[in-house]
Amino acid sequence: MRHLPSGAPLDGLIIGGGDDIGTEHYESDVRAKVKSDPARDQLEIAWIEHALRQKLPLLGICRGAQLINVVSGGTLHIDIRKMRRRTYNRPGLLPTKQVFLVDGSTLAGICKRKKLRVNSLHHQAIARLGDGLRLVGRDLDDFTQAVESDSGRNIIGVQWHPEYLFYLPAQFALFRWLVGVSR
Repeated sequence: MRHLPSGAPLDGLIIGGGDDIGTEHYESDVRAKVKSDPARDQLEIAWIEHALRQKLPLLGICRGAQLINVVSGGTLHIDIRKMRRRTYNRPGLLPTKQVFLVDGSTLAGICKRKKLRVNSLHHQAIARLGDGLRLVGRDLDDFTQAVESDSGRNIIGVQWHPEYLFYLPAQFALFRWLVGVSR
């Protein structure tokens, strides 16, 4: 069993944003140029596998959502910038992009919305969904923006950065959800 540095057991887990995920972890061209951190990939893959085995609540943010998908057998688009047609791929912390949530999804219930304004700092995105995940949020270009467990487990992945939008009740609600289900 994995424990925190304090020795306490882990009750829930957030995997945050960061560098690209190494292409060797999913079906892709391993020669593709990505800015990855192999040691971080290995560490976070081990933590996600632990959380899945132990049925711990799991929140993936940006890279974290992508990595949950990869660990579940899914794939990624290596670079979506040239694939965009209806939205700009300008990175920014402000909520400038729209995400449309699936009615009745856990995420829509948490956020109490069907449409969110979100920020965007990514250029990779989920391509094929991993096992046990369902798509619950898309942007105007039809890219996956949010996933959750298809079996009711406490797993949510969002492609944006709610930690920079905590002043918005729908975004802060994601962290309240994680704390609530981790008790």
